[in-house]
This record gives sequence, structure tokens and C-alpha cells, in this order.
Amino acid sequence: MTTADTVFAQPDRLRDYEQDARTVFWALLVAILIHLVVAFLLAAFSGFFSPSLPAPEKPVELTFMDLSPASASKNSAFIETEDKNAPEPKDKTFESNANSVGASELAAAGEMPLPSQAGKDRPLMDFETNQYSLDSKGAQAQQKAASQQKAAQPAAQPEPITAAEQFALLTQKSATALDAAAASPQARSMYRRQKERTHIAGNITNRGIASVNALGTPLGRYQKIVADSIGSRWYTYVDQKRDLINIGTLRLSFVIDRSGRVKDLKITENSSNQAFASVCVQSVLEAHLPPIPEDVAQSLPSEGLEIEGLGFIIFPNG
Repeated sequence: MTTADTVFAQPDRLRDYEQDARTVFWALLVAILIHLVVAFLLAAFSGFFSPSLPAPEKPVELTFMDLSPASASKNSAFIETEDKNAPEPKDKTFESNANSVGASELAAAGEMPLPSQAGKDRPLMDFETNQYSLDSKGAQAQQKAASQQKAAQPAAQPEPITAAEQFALLTQKSATALDAAAASPQARSMYRRQKERTHIAGNITNRGIASVNALGTPLGRYQKIVADSIGSRWYTYVDQKRDLINIGTLRLSFVIDRSGRVKDLKITENSSNQAFASVCVQSVLEAHLPPIPEDVAQSLPSEGLEIEGLGFIIFPNG
């Protein structure tokens, strides 16, 4: 009896063991599935609740000057011209210190309102080549100012740059106040900036010495005074620190208030070094600018004349 009970009891125990094994297997499988589901949900929602990373900044695009055809009644770009007692042009494409009638030495070869000519490929618009010259009195004043070096201002990170150096065109303003300024010793300075003939492909068809259609305005004449005052100092300071300066481009933005003082000066681009930045900033801060004539000031914002993207460039030799 005992032996039979023992023999027939073994299959029941085996079935119990197999049932327990299956239970443990399914329990483990369910546990694994639960863990996988939880891990998936954590991965899916972690990005939703965590702060997103900032998008990488786009590289700065450098724009020297927008030379697309512009309306002569508004927002014409400023260009310096030689005072040759030219008549008022029919097409008032640019604003300037003196009237100029467009002409080109070569046949029209582009779409910009410029003459066509051969020259160096540079981001400038020079129609001739000449070395810079400084007025003797101006040079002495610059050397005296250079002895009192200002602390260099740090170069700010460049911000996206817009099509700068454009100002409102004045066509119906009196030039009486600026005529007086033009007769001052500063306006009669012998200063000339350095120029090197550049390669240009424009749409001017009238043949003659390279020039553009520009209207001389009171604002244009004041801008010429500003450029001469800053430029004459800049060449002197560059000569003094030539060994410290790297090649490159620097651009400044600032405001000239009605009394002629420079305000809100900031660096918007600098591909050179700190020594070059110091020279450019010093040239602007130490420029002796006359007050803005009343007829010009009336057409400007209350802050004064905004100068955006005034460029200083050091090219490599050759």
C-alpha cells in the first residue's frame, strides 16, 4: 500500500512543479514587459518636460553696401564725389557733397547704377587711384591728440549686419548753413583719402570719365566733413601703430548729436585685432565735428545723425 501510494503520487507533484514554473515564467515576462513600457514612456516624455537646447546661431553675413537701384526720392546711399561744378543730374541716384553726372569709360556691363571699369576686386567703389594726403595743420593736431591715448574699447560680437550707410535724400533743403561750414578752414583741408581703382560692372551708358549720378545736398556736404575729420586722424594713428595692426575690416555705428558730439559708439564688426579697434574708435571720438546745420537737423531724428556701418579696412599688400 505504501509503495503504491508513493508511485502514484509522483505525477501530481510533477504537474504542480510544471505549473509553478509556468507561473514564474509568465510573472517574469510580465515584469519585463512592464519595465520596457515604463522605460519607453520615460524616454518619450523626458524631452517634453526638459528645456529645449538653444538653436545654433547662424554665421554672420557681412554686407558692405547695398548698390541695388534705389529711388532718388528716399533712402539714397551717400557717395563722395569731386566738386567739379557739375549740373544737377536728371537721375538723382546717390546723395553726395557735390553734383555729379554719371559717365562710364566702358560699355555697360551690369545692373548697378554705376560706371563700368577695370580695376582691383575689392569691396569698395573707387573710380581713381591716389595716395592719401594730410593737411599740415591737421597732422599737427592729430599728433598732439595721439599723445593722449584713450583706453581701447573691447570689440563687441558682431550682430547681423543690414544694408548700411544709407541716409534720407534731401532735395529741397536750403544750403545756407552748410555753405558757411564749407568755407571753414576744416572744409578747405588738403586731406584726401587713399583710393585704388576698383573693378566695377554698372549700367551707365553715357561715355566719359567714371562718375555716378549724384545730387549735392546739405546733408551730403555735412557727411563729407564728418568723413574728412575722422579719416585724417585715422591715417595718422594707423601709421603710428602699423606694426601692431592686423589686416581686416572694422565697422562702427554711432550718433552725432546736433552739437557735433559723438554718442552711442559701438563696434558692429571687427575681423582685425584690438589694436586696430583702438585706432578706429580713437579716430571717431577725437574728430572735431561742427554742429549740424539747422536746415539739416530739422530733417533728422531728435537724436541727431545716425551713422551705421562706417568702415575701416586694412588690405594686405599687393
